[in-house]
Amino acid sequence: MPELNRDKVRAELERMEEDCTHSGKSHFNAADRWARWNYIFGIPSVILSTAAGATFFKDYPVAAGSMALTVAVLTSLMTFLKPGEKSSDHKSSGDQYLALRNNSRVFREITLDSVDDETARTALEGLTTRRDELNQASPPFSNGDYRKAKKGIDEGEAKHAVDKKR
Repeated sequence: MPELNRDKVRAELERMEEDCTHSGKSHFNAADRWARWNYIFGIPSVILSTAAGATFFKDYPVAAGSMALTVAVLTSLMTFLKPGEKSSDHKSSGDQYLALRNNSRVFREITLDSVDDETARTALEGLTTRRDELNQASPPFSNGDYRKAKKGIDEGEAKHAVDKKR
């Protein structure tokens, strides 16, 4: 087998880290967005359902009916859109991307120079496979989530303090 070009391996690991940083942050933005929708639909639904019940017993059937109808719409939206579930799925994907980024960085910074070529190839293939599987299994995020992530990353939000010193 030909000798491994470690500079190319390092470059590929850096690409993976960058991809994972952008994807992870985009998924966290999507998780926040869907969590907001969960509250936007859920809190009024709870308040209005309680108010509708109280209004019904006070003999205001039109007001109670209007509130009940609004609750039905909000509850239907929550059932159809599943914002809580989507928020959780995006948070999980974000966590997995950041874990992969961290594994890639540690391998590049700490391990790569101390292992033989075959071990380095195998590790890189494993990390690449994990990234490909994550890309396939993760829910899509919006362009807005990505743009917000990119802006934050460009402003240094994703950098560790130790990296800012370099």
